[in-house]
Amino acid sequence: AADIEEGKTVDKWKVYQDACAARSLLGVRDRALAVLSALLSFYPANDLSEASNLIVFPSNAQLTARANGIAGTTLRENLAILVQAGLIHRHDSPNGKRYARKDRDGTIEAAYGFSLAPLLARSEEIALLA
Repeated sequence: AADIEEGKTVDKWKVYQDACAARSLLGVRDRALAVLSALLSFYPANDLSEASNLIVFPSNAQLTARANGIAGTTLRENLAILVQAGLIHRHDSPNGKRYARKDRDGTIEAAYGFSLAPLLARSEEIALLA
């Protein structure tokens, strides 16, 4: 994800559809894809962009609500599956919480949560697998 070319953008829902089509090749199950959909819903723009902050930081309660009310243990298990499959990356804070720190202008200077950068970096690969 660190090698994303400058200016690269991709429609987040197109990448999601490709990941759904290639789920068996990626080693993810339907519940993990529901969690990925929930994570993508927290990203404000329609396009994942190299120039923007690709970290989303929802609480487990918010993720559970958007992932059709799955249990907390199931949520954590499927987040781990997404990380293992290389579709998201954990960006943990020192205390393990998910949040963003903003400067005086309201610009996010540090965010802790789940990075969607691997989806952007692997978008072409996922499309080929689909």
